[in-house]
Parts: sequence; C-alpha cells; structure tokens
Amino acid sequence: MISVGKGSQGMCGLLPSMAMRHGLIAGATGTGKTVTLKVLAEGFSKLGVPVFLVDFKGDVSSMAKAGSMNEKLAARLTENGIDPDSFDFAGFPVRFWDVFGENGIPVRAKISDLGPDLLARLLALTPAQTGVLNIIFRVADDRGWQLIDLKDLKAMAGYVSDHRKELQNDYGTISSASAGAIVRAVLALENQGAESFFLEPDLNIRDWFTQNGGLGTINLLEASRLGQNPLLYSTFLLWMLSELYEALPEAGALDKPKLVFFFDEAHMIFDGAPKALRDKILQVVRLIRSKGVSVWFITQNPSDLDDEVLSQLQNRIQHALHAYTPADQKKLKAAAAGFRPNPQLDTLAELSALKTGQALVSFLDENGAPLPVEKVTVLPPRSSFDALSTEEIRSLEASDPMMVYYEKAVDNYSAYEALEDESEKELQAKAEEEKRIQAEKEEAAARKQAEKEEAAARKQAEKEAAAAAKAEQKRQEARSKALSSSVKRASKSAARSIGRDVGKSITRGILGSDNSTAKKAAGNFAGNLLGDLIGGLFR
Repeated sequence: MISVGKGSQGMCGLLPSMAMRHGLIAGATGTGKTVTLKVLAEGFSKLGVPVFLVDFKGDVSSMAKAGSMNEKLAARLTENGIDPDSFDFAGFPVRFWDVFGENGIPVRAKISDLGPDLLARLLALTPAQTGVLNIIFRVADDRGWQLIDLKDLKAMAGYVSDHRKELQNDYGTISSASAGAIVRAVLALENQGAESFFLEPDLNIRDWFTQNGGLGTINLLEASRLGQNPLLYSTFLLWMLSELYEALPEAGALDKPKLVFFFDEAHMIFDGAPKALRDKILQVVRLIRSKGVSVWFITQNPSDLDDEVLSQLQNRIQHALHAYTPADQKKLKAAAAGFRPNPQLDTLAELSALKTGQALVSFLDENGAPLPVEKVTVLPPRSSFDALSTEEIRSLEASDPMMVYYEKAVDNYSAYEALEDESEKELQAKAEEEKRIQAEKEEAAARKQAEKEEAAARKQAEKEAAAAAKAEQKRQEARSKALSSSVKRASKSAARSIGRDVGKSITRGILGSDNSTAKKAAGNFAGNLLGDLIGGLFR
C-alpha cells in the first residue's frame, strides 16, 4: 500500500493493484495538491514503478534531493502518529524533459506518429479538410516520403493542391481551399511553439520505463512554457497516451502499474479543446488501463474535467474547495457527491472546512469497490520542498545518458526535402525541355536560313547562267553576223573581180585586143560595171 495520510480509522493508502483505475487530485490553490502529488509519486517510485509527471510551477524538481526536518514537518508527522526521528528523508531519481528542449531532455515526435486522425482533431479540421489530410498522408506514404516536421506537412499540402488534377483519379477530389485551411491550422500550431515538438530524434516512449537503484525513475516534464500553449499540451498528452496504448501489450491483472502519469493543471487539456479531441482523450484513458498504465489528473475543481473522463477516475483525493458564488456552491455539491458517503462524516461541510494538508480521500478496496470517504492529514514527502536551481538541473542533465542521444535535433531527409528535389527535377526537366525547344527553333531557323540562302544561290546561279547563255547567244549571233558579212564581202569582191575579168574579156572580144588607152578604159568600164552587177547578187 502507498500510504497517503492518517484518518480516524488509521493510515489510509492506495492499493497499487487498483491504481490502473486512474485517479484525481483536486483542490483550490494552496491547499496541498503538490505535496499529495509528491507523496504518491514517491510511493510509486519506491515500488519500482516509473512515473511521469508534468511540472508547471517548477517546484516538483525538489524530488531529486532529500528533504530535511523542521518544526512544521515534525508536527505533521506527530499528527499522523509517526515518530519524527524515525522518518527517513530521501531524494529520488529524477529525469528532466522539456518539449522545447530548454530545461530538460527534448521531447519530440514525428508528424507520422500522430497520424491523420489525431492530427485532424488537433487542428480542428472539418470532415472535408480531414479527407485532404488523409490524402496528404497517403500520397507521402505511396512515394516513400517521410512526414516528420511541420514544414513537411505544409509542403505536402502545397504539393497536393498544385497537383490535384493529376492526383484526383487515384486519391479523389482535392480541394485547394481545404489544403489552404490545413496550412493555416499548422501556422496556428507553429505560433504555439510546436515546431520544437515535431522533430527528430523522436521520443522512444520506452525510455520512460527505467529504474535507478531499484527505484522507479520520475520523469519530470518541465512545462512552464508549455502551460502557455494549451493546444500543444493537449496534443502532447493525447500523443503520449496513444503511443503507450499502441506500444504496450495487454497486461491483464497486475499487482502494480507499469507506468503512472500525473497531469497537472488538467483543466488546460479540456478548456477550449475541440469535442473530437476530448472524445479521443476519453477513449484512450478508458482503454489504456488494460495496458497497465495509471493516469492521474490534478486540477482545482473536479468540474474542470468532462463528466465522461471524471467517471473513469475512481481513486480520489479532494483538498479544500471554496464556495463564494452560487456557481461555486453548485460545484462544491457536485464534488461532494462524487464520494461514497460515510455516515460518520458530513462530506459537504468538511469539503469547505479542510485545512492546508488535509483532504477527503476515497480509494478502491481489493475488490475494486470504492471505500467510504475519509478525512486524512496528508503525510509529508521524503524529498525536499526546495526546488532545484538551474545549475543543479543542468548538472543532472549533463550526467544523464539520455541527453547525449536526444540533445541535438536532426533534420533528416523527409517530404520537404523530397519535394525540393522533385521541384528541382521539374525545373531541370523544364529547363531541358525549353533548351530542346530552343535548339529545335534554332535548328529550324538555321535550316530555313540555309534553304533561303540555297534558294538565293540557286536563283543567282540561274540568273548568272541565263545571263551567260544570253551573252553567249549574243556572241554567237555576233560571230554569225560577222561571218556572214565577211562571206558577203568576199563573195562580192570575188564577183566583182570575176565581173571585171569577164567584162574585160568581152570588151576585148568586141573591140579587139590592142592596148590603146581608149580600149583599156572601155574594158575597165565594162568590167567594173559587170563586176558591180554580179557583186550585187550577193547582198
């Protein structure tokens, strides 16, 4: 049994075998919830059960070192029937984690670890947008592209939008408006710092199942900054529980849990969260008990939680509640009604009169039935009340082997880089196509120019050949004309010569053959006349 405090019937405590029924620690600010949380966490650690708890205020880090006695603690121990001198203070093995990696080992997850359904709930997507998100995951999976970080998701949303026409035959209609809505939702998540969470190396959930010297490790999530981002906190919670549910086998009946979760400021998980997200949390909380995991919610008022979730929390520790308004009175009555009545105790009256460190408690018996509510004074923790300094936390981190593995984020090759390569290939192919087209244009232009030049040369050659032929014809005509003229002159000259000779012969025959001057002149005259007549025949 994990002792919590002493009541009128003696020491009151939680049976470890009943812890898988989950639990609630509630109470107004300053009523002692943190002390109760530490007492329970220390009790589970002493049983060798690893613990995970969320620390919003930074005061739970004190569990790493042993406490010390003072008058107030001595009085509390004496009130519980414990000798202060016999109370052993002790520190516990604490491992620090931080979603942002600032004050602990970075906690990271891959987008693909969440899956489209959980991510759609986180992003509060409509059914149509959820359909496109499923297509994004399927397209990435079919192409072997990993979805690791938020830039992968944004890049894939842009990709399916740009290629929706060619993808719709295989994956269905893709709305560019839905893809744009997904990108806007991712930007809202980034504004809450989620880019630090979605990175590698991603958390191996089994790294929380460790022991140190037989004590269960207390995995402390530093959440002062996470508390300012309720959507991311809800996402982290649901992812973590979903991972555990998927990773762990069915446990059956156990004598103690395999792992215990304490979620402080539980109202942040549900305030403003989409109904689909709250329903998923309820589903996981209901089912995860079968895997041997115990879940405890810490909040100011039980009404901060959904009734369906509250019904799953069967181990209850309720510190004082204050009622100043009718609404507060209603909540006070509802909180009192959540306990099994005790005839010797006025639950409603006690609830508003509890002192700091006192609580109304109802655990389950060995048969799983709730015990009657009992008023107890909570035991003090064995660890210190003084939070660790930043230097002390850094010293513990430096010596933690887990830090070596998780410290540095790695941006591995994933969808974003694959799409960059794809884009580069497309640009290269486009450039090569443009180069080919330009080469074809240049080749066609060169061919056209060559044909033009060839045609011009052919035309010029034809022109020159025609001119040469014409010139040759003219030369032939000139030679023919010259030859004809020469023949005519020669013929005419010969005819004249013959004519003269014949004329002279005829004249001598008529006038006689003496050589008187008168006869010579007559002969020449007759010869020339006959020669001209005969020469005229050759014109």
